[in-house]
Amino acid sequence: MNRPIRVLVAKVGLDGHDRGAKVIATALRDAGMEVIYTGLRQTPEMVVNAALQEDVDAIGVSILSGAHNTVFPKIIALMKEKNMQDVLLTGGGIIPDDDMKNLQTLGVGKLFPPGTNTHEIAAYIKEWVKANRPF
Repeated sequence: MNRPIRVLVAKVGLDGHDRGAKVIATALRDAGMEVIYTGLRQTPEMVVNAALQEDVDAIGVSILSGAHNTVFPKIIALMKEKNMQDVLLTGGGIIPDDDMKNLQTLGVGKLFPPGTNTHEIAAYIKEWVKANRPF
């Protein structure tokens, strides 16, 4: 890949806690990625449209509100609608293990709980992009 990996980091819904999203955005930038942070109160449609417009390799959603079983399936459906199957949808926050597994069966990538080492997240994104978006 001749350009940096591009990642869109988003906060969806009414969850106003964005410290974790900002920490992740900074860590990914420090790992050499280009990061677009959408800010608070995004809708799934806004996230997917921004990802399409910015030509990102990955979307990272930070969610602490408990709406993960609504937000992630909606984003995946919109991504499929727009032929974005080659874009990683990942994220993290307060998501029970069983819900993480169920979301992954829908096509969501690895999800990270609070406290995950940011190097692990950056490595996962780099590996996924290398394997799924070779150009």
